[in-house]
Amino acid sequence: MNRPEHILPRTGGDEQADPEVTSQARKATALRNHEDPAVADDESGDDLPLPTRRTALSVMGGFAVLAAAGTLLGSDLLHPPASTADGDYAGETVEFLIPLAEGGGTDTWARFIGTQLTRAIPGSPGFAPTNESGGEGITGTNHYVSSAKPDGTEVLVSTATTVVPWLLRRQAVRYNFTDLVPILANGTGAVVYARTAAGVAGLKDLIDRPTPLKFGGIAATGLDLTTLLAFDLLDMDISATFGFEGRGPVNLALQRGEVDIDYQTTSSYSSAVKTLLEEKSAVALFSLGQLDENREVVRDPNFKDLPTVVEAYETLHGTAPSGPKLDAYKTVLGVTYTYQKALWVPPDTPAQAVELMRSTAEKLGASPAFQKAADKVLGGYPLDAGADLRQRIRAAYAVSPQVRSHVVELLTSTYNVKID
Repeated sequence: MNRPEHILPRTGGDEQADPEVTSQARKATALRNHEDPAVADDESGDDLPLPTRRTALSVMGGFAVLAAAGTLLGSDLLHPPASTADGDYAGETVEFLIPLAEGGGTDTWARFIGTQLTRAIPGSPGFAPTNESGGEGITGTNHYVSSAKPDGTEVLVSTATTVVPWLLRRQAVRYNFTDLVPILANGTGAVVYARTAAGVAGLKDLIDRPTPLKFGGIAATGLDLTTLLAFDLLDMDISATFGFEGRGPVNLALQRGEVDIDYQTTSSYSSAVKTLLEEKSAVALFSLGQLDENREVVRDPNFKDLPTVVEAYETLHGTAPSGPKLDAYKTVLGVTYTYQKALWVPPDTPAQAVELMRSTAEKLGASPAFQKAADKVLGGYPLDAGADLRQRIRAAYAVSPQVRSHVVELLTSTYNVKID
């Protein structure tokens, strides 16, 4: 995200000095310093006498003043104060760093949000989305935190794909979401379902089984992680196969009987699962739920009739869950679903610019016209830009060492997944 550097304007120095005035000035200086005026006017340059101590000190003092002035002026010219701090983005361009490839769900979301947000911000700045894919989103995110200017014009897009590697402390990660400032967030949800031919008619069929349920996944260190933690919380016996190219292929594998249990996110649930439910070839078991402001798991507003994982546990085990498994599930649920996608700026971004973007997003999210236009893109979940968003996200992203250790141990011991 390179920008053209400021080109400094040319200053004085092109005009030729008047020879006569210059000569008179030299003579006057010579007289003040008790020198020979004839020598002072000599421009041969080779045989000029050494300057007096007073002259040398005067010249040195002048250079010192010029150097100090140049430093101050040069600093202001090369590093001008952010113009976004005045509450007006007129003449600016807001760049979105999207660390994933074009055409995917995150890219579509970011371009829609960026277009709507820049139109609504006072001054109507331009919008410049930039995709920098690679390394599961790690490459672009690393680049952003190392080079983004904290002036309110460079924004980072995050999603579960880039959050989970940070949570796991993978070696390639050079970013820390707790150091960044959130502008807005948007969540999503998911439903776990199973094929009835695998002997699953309801929650009671998930435990104490004669054979494990076969789960199809994309990657254990991606969005699948939340579902794996749900299985862990419920004490389910699961046999997992990873490497599918998407949830669509997993759904097809379930219909062919190659997979027994699957999950689908809200955006694809209707097209992928509802027909199977109507045919009774599959049964919806529970939703992953949402995390509320008190960090409690509550029902997903898009699946109000389905129990959450916590409610499913109570049905299966007769008591409320607690302990490391629940803590790990709630933490990962928050960063991968409740706040699945978000916009961030560097920590030194002017407070006025941060508040302007956040408050504009908050008003935008409350607009009926925006809600109608954004229905499919946001998946039925609100654009979250409340005044307390920073505090809520800070709490959600506070991953304890115990939670991280539990997640890593689960991946290593149960799914044979090594974390680099």
